[in-house]
Amino acid sequence: MRSFVVTGGGRGVGRAIVDRLLAEGDAVVAVELDARALGWVAEHPDYGRLSGVRGDASLEEVAETAAGLAAGMAPLAGWVNNAALFRDASLDSEDAATILDLITTNLAAAVTGCAVAVKHFLGAGTGGAIVNVSSHQAQRPVRGALPYATAKAAIEGLTRAAAVDHGPAGIRVNAVALGSIRTERYAQFVADRDAGEVAAQMAELHPLGRVGLATEVADAVAYLLSDAASFVTGAVLPVDGGRAVRGPDPEAI
Repeated sequence: MRSFVVTGGGRGVGRAIVDRLLAEGDAVVAVELDARALGWVAEHPDYGRLSGVRGDASLEEVAETAAGLAAGMAPLAGWVNNAALFRDASLDSEDAATILDLITTNLAAAVTGCAVAVKHFLGAGTGGAIVNVSSHQAQRPVRGALPYATAKAAIEGLTRAAAVDHGPAGIRVNAVALGSIRTERYAQFVADRDAGEVAAQMAELHPLGRVGLATEVADAVAYLLSDAASFVTGAVLPVDGGRAVRGPDPEAI
């Protein structure tokens, strides 16, 4: 049995990743800022291999607590930096300090998670795997989402640099870049709009003709954490239904 830490593991994509890893027989620690998002942990059928930590994933003491709990259940083998804040802002509507705070909020949790994971892997001498959750917006931003897109671009740079720095120690660092995924947040987005119109727009944006499922992201993350990906590092894997490669067809305009 191995252990893993998943930040933002209480809901949506993070919860799907937690469940996927538990299904493999591994132990998981889910980190969440909102204690309500961890209400299901104590009732989970695999509770003996599952623990929750309430706190800000960008704080080193929170990350260290999660790492210690995970290592107490089984050797720490992987870390998933999934925690994120979604708030739109633009340079003409906010001051620079606010923009920087929003960027830092999303980037800091990934930096902290990578730092704590790397130190634990080095201390154990076992190597390990880190997966950072990015977005198609790192390459093709949506209007108004400048802080989020900037942070995700930085997270992809972090992924590549950490892979180069720590590959000799057997530490692999990869990222998944997500398209639109069906989660609670997506459901709230649709609830405020015409559902049929949103579905048509999403079908147009994603060449596969639909939004993704959290379980599909979990499958990709589980692969990157596994020994099957033992020669994969520094990669950014699109899990976006082709959204990142979709360009407007000039003949269709």
